[in-house]
Amino acid sequence: MLPESKPSSPATGAEERNARIAVTLFPLLILAGGAIALASPSSFTGLAPWISPLLGLIMFGMGLTLTPPDFAIIAKRPVPVVIGVVAQYAVMPFLGWLIAAALGLPPALAAGVILVGCCPGGTASNVVSYLAKGDVALSVAMTSVSTLIAPLLTPVLALWLAGQYMPVDAGAMAWSIAQIVLFPVMVGLVIRRFAPGLVSKALPALPWISVLAITLVVTAVVAGSAKAIFAAGLLVLAAVILHNGLGYALGYGAARLFKLPVPARRTTAIEVGMQNSGLAAGLARQYLTPEAALPGAIFSVWHNVSGAALAAYWRRGTRAGRAGEPVPVAVTE
Repeated sequence: MLPESKPSSPATGAEERNARIAVTLFPLLILAGGAIALASPSSFTGLAPWISPLLGLIMFGMGLTLTPPDFAIIAKRPVPVVIGVVAQYAVMPFLGWLIAAALGLPPALAAGVILVGCCPGGTASNVVSYLAKGDVALSVAMTSVSTLIAPLLTPVLALWLAGQYMPVDAGAMAWSIAQIVLFPVMVGLVIRRFAPGLVSKALPALPWISVLAITLVVTAVVAGSAKAIFAAGLLVLAAVILHNGLGYALGYGAARLFKLPVPARRTTAIEVGMQNSGLAAGLARQYLTPEAALPGAIFSVWHNVSGAALAAYWRRGTRAGRAGEPVPVAVTE
C-alpha cells in the first residue's frame, strides 16, 4: 500500500527499498517454506490454528498503510475503479470454474481453484503496479474496494460456483472474512488516523511482517496438503498458471475496451490477475478440505513470480517514474 509521507523523505526511501527487496525475496521465501513443509510436514501441522490470526495481521498492516487520498480517488475517478473491481469479481471466479472443468480437476481441487478466483485482489499487486509503471493510486483504490466488499461477494460466488463441487457454508465464510479481513483493516485505519506518527515509524517494517506472515500461512497449508501435492501438484500448477495468466490478459483487455490509458491498463491487468490467495488457502482449509487449500498455496508463489516478470517486461523501455510518485510498502501475499 502507500505511505502518506513524501517520497523524498528518508523514511520513504527506506520503505521503497524494503518494498523492492520484499517483493523480490517473497517468492523465494515462500518456496523455501513450502519445501521445508513438504520435507517434514508433521513438524508444521501445529501452525494450522494460526492461519486465520496471521491473515488478520496481514490485513491489519494493510489498514495501517491506507490514507484518505487512497479513498478520494474513488470519488475522483470512479469509472476505472469500478471497471477493475467488476473485472476482478466477474473474470476470476468464472475463469476458475472454466479451468477446473476443462482440466477435469477432482472436486476438492476444483473448489480450491474457484475459491482463489472468488477472493479479492492481494496488496502485493500495489507493489507490482509500481514496479510496472502502472497507476499506483488506482491500484490501491481497486485493492481497497475489492477487499472491503469481499465479505459479501466472496462467499456468494463461492457458494454459487464452488458449491457445485463441495458444500459451502456461505454464512460462516462471510463472518470469517469479516473477522479476518474487514475488522483488522478498519482497526488499522483507526490507528492510522489517531496515531500517524507511531504508524509512520512502523511503515518500513510492514513488508517484512507481511512476508513472514504469509510465508507461515503457506507453510502451514503445504504441510496439511503434502499428500495432495505429491499426487496432483503438476495438475494444480497448470491450473494456477492458466488462471493467473488469463486473468492478466482479460484484465488488460477490459481496460483497453473502455479506452483507459496504458498505466491504468497495466494496473487493471495486475489487479485482476493477482489474488489474495493466502486468504483463499485459509478459507479452503477451514471450510472445505486441506486439499482444497493447495491451489491457494501454489497461487501465492506463482503470482508473485509472474507479477515480477510482467513488471520487468513493462518497465523495460519505460521512462523512470515521475518525482513524487508514491511508493507501495505492504506486501501481503
